[in-house]
Amino acid sequence: MTEAEPFYDRSAPEEWKRFERHRTEFAVTLKVLEEYLPSPPCSVLDIGGGPGQYSIELARRGYSVTLLDLSSQSLRIAEEKAQEEGVSLESYIHANALDMSEVESAYYDAVLLMGPLYHLLSKEERVRSIREALRVLKVKGRLFVSFITRFAPFRHAAVAEPEWLLQNREYAKRLLETGVHDQAKKFAKAYFTHPEEVMPLMERCGVRTLSILGCEGIVAGHEELINALDGDDWEAWVEFNYRLGQDESMYGASDHLLYTGEIQLTNRCSRPRGLGDLQSMVLDGES
Repeated sequence: MTEAEPFYDRSAPEEWKRFERHRTEFAVTLKVLEEYLPSPPCSVLDIGGGPGQYSIELARRGYSVTLLDLSSQSLRIAEEKAQEEGVSLESYIHANALDMSEVESAYYDAVLLMGPLYHLLSKEERVRSIREALRVLKVKGRLFVSFITRFAPFRHAAVAEPEWLLQNREYAKRLLETGVHDQAKKFAKAYFTHPEEVMPLMERCGVRTLSILGCEGIVAGHEELINALDGDDWEAWVEFNYRLGQDESMYGASDHLLYTGEIQLTNRCSRPRGLGDLQSMVLDGES
């Protein structure tokens, strides 16, 4: 049992509610999936999908989804919520992202790895998890990988515990330098990724970069009023944050980065779009 497993067993009910508080992250992530996923009914493996918010939504849209998670309580809630929503997942697998030996190789059209890398403190483990995800993915299959950014815990402290920085000065310095959070209290032990690490890490694993996006766009830490919107106002902010989140200069301003890539035989890649490419898109609504 890993240290993260009991944490997510305890927090599974709250994890289901998390996207009620962070609607922007969920909506922007879905826009990435809409753009880069193959058309349904292709097969999707959701690794570390917790109580299944993305799995259930993709199943509702016609995808054949398998949910894999190390938390048995999260899987139980996912099954209950799927039944309440009237959708069916292909299967629920209780396993660790570092060892998915029971999952067939080259089977899935798309793999979501949107959570496990948060809690893998060593680079060796992060690479191992990515390679396991690639093993079960078909050639030219799409891979979606989430990272918590290096600066996210400091934004959280600024909002929730401003006294934390002075009280934990040496730890804060080490956290900023290394990204390693190894004093688990409210959150399990974690690794917070510097945005500049993401593309080199993925491409060394043999993935061709399609997109990197800051999931909160410009509203990380300022999303309460945005998340209360609906109708055209809500849609306008989702689209704005989706477009702006693709700008490289915004990566560190988001709490979560979403990397999209596909298996390739060489390491050639296309660069993400920068601000110069995006200004007219954001302001004029071009696609």
